[in-house]
Amino acid sequence: MKFKLTRKCFGEDFTVGELYFINENSFPEFLCYTLEDKVREVKGQPVEQWKIPHETAIPMGEYPLSVTFSNRFGINLPLLGNVPGYTGVRIHTGNTDKDTDGCILVGDTWDGKSDWIGSSKIAFSKVQDKINSIKEPLIISIS
Repeated sequence: MKFKLTRKCFGEDFTVGELYFINENSFPEFLCYTLEDKVREVKGQPVEQWKIPHETAIPMGEYPLSVTFSNRFGINLPLLGNVPGYTGVRIHTGNTDKDTDGCILVGDTWDGKSDWIGSSKIAFSKVQDKINSIKEPLIISIS
């Protein structure tokens, strides 16, 4: 099963996207908005040449998704694996790009222009429920 994050709005310091659940038997299901740091990726160049720590969105690609205990947050959270040049990339709650250090924040609302997403706990609950309902390996695709 796959989650698909499609980046839609590229701001000066942030990136807003939409997170979908893809089930091979149905159309993509919109789950929530996402908020990440600024996309700085330069195709064909190693991550260390364009990454600014704690201020850069992860590279586009497909990553395994698991749920593990986060020492930072003290709870189980979704974790993206095998992200080049990054460790500890999680999906979690938050409202502005100041709340992410390369992670993916989720929210139920977005005003269409700013780096603020709202109802983050509601959106996270939807994502968490979807993950918990699936018993097979998960992948997140980011484009």
